[in-house]
Amino acid sequence: MGIYRAKGSLMGFGSGASSVNGITGSLWNGAWIAAAVVGVFTAILILYPAVRHRKKIGAKFPTQTQYNVPVEIAYTVIPFLIVAVLFFFTAKDESKIVNARNNPNITHTIEVTGFQWSWQFKYDELGANADKAKVTGTPDAPPTLVVPLNEPVKYLVRSNDVVHGFWIPAFMDQVEAIPGVTNVIAFTAKQLGTFPGRCNILCGRAHTYMIFNVKVVTPEQYQSYLNSLVSA
Repeated sequence: MGIYRAKGSLMGFGSGASSVNGITGSLWNGAWIAAAVVGVFTAILILYPAVRHRKKIGAKFPTQTQYNVPVEIAYTVIPFLIVAVLFFFTAKDESKIVNARNNPNITHTIEVTGFQWSWQFKYDELGANADKAKVTGTPDAPPTLVVPLNEPVKYLVRSNDVVHGFWIPAFMDQVEAIPGVTNVIAFTAKQLGTFPGRCNILCGRAHTYMIFNVKVVTPEQYQSYLNSLVSA
């Protein structure tokens, strides 16, 4: 199965690949629309005076003013309102994403460990057999993280050496792997396929090899995969 990249919805945002996409999609699109409106308005403010008030032959130097209170208030209030609105919706969506790890229906837990220069995945739900179910990659053989479709999974993200970034672009989710710290995230894969993952924090000379794949399979295939790890 080849690498699958989620189909874009608006402005490059992958739609429907995970539960996170559904939470942050409107924020992503809204932020780009706001940026476009501000960019167009700013361009008009720059270009209109430059064209309208360009110097004419024999024209007198225009009257200079020290300040314009209404304009200066507008320049202060409008950016503040834009930032406040973006902050509000960002905080709201972030809260939903973070609180997903407290879902009582989560039955799958996977330990994700970053190290120079690859990843290790351990399926804790196997209990005493979890140590047999470790999947460890190398720079030449990136590992594959297998997860079930439409079932929430909790990820315990750690690092053995330096700071790494556990990032699955199609799922629009990322968390840092920090030495001595366990970061916990949870999300649900919504589409079958194989998705690229990578470290998105510069972690050293072989950072480019810090890649992995995420393979989303049916719950039945997932259970068969775990059984194969234990019996291997």
